[in-house]
Amino acid sequence: MAKEDEQEARSVTFEKPLAANMMGIDGTWRRSCRVLEISESGAILQVEQSIEGLALNEFFLLLSSTGLAYRRCQLAKVNGDEVEVNFLRSKRKAQNERPPRKGS
Repeated sequence: MAKEDEQEARSVTFEKPLAANMMGIDGTWRRSCRVLEISESGAILQVEQSIEGLALNEFFLLLSSTGLAYRRCQLAKVNGDEVEVNFLRSKRKAQNERPPRKGS
């Protein structure tokens, strides 16, 4: 099974969508949304307001009202009021997940 197929198989589709918020990295904008589906690598969101003109190359998906649970995102695709996003990993996390080099 291909890695993408495995990740799709491990995605969760919510029977009742999860309320969340999208917020610009610099905090200048915020939009309400609902999480329809989520996986390790990304999510499908239903946006309640227009996202036209927003900087969506990098933003936060706030999963809790206090902002303590969040993911850094990048826009992948827009289909009407549904937005597909990819989760971005910090460079430090990506380095920690690399397999050790031979001879180390």
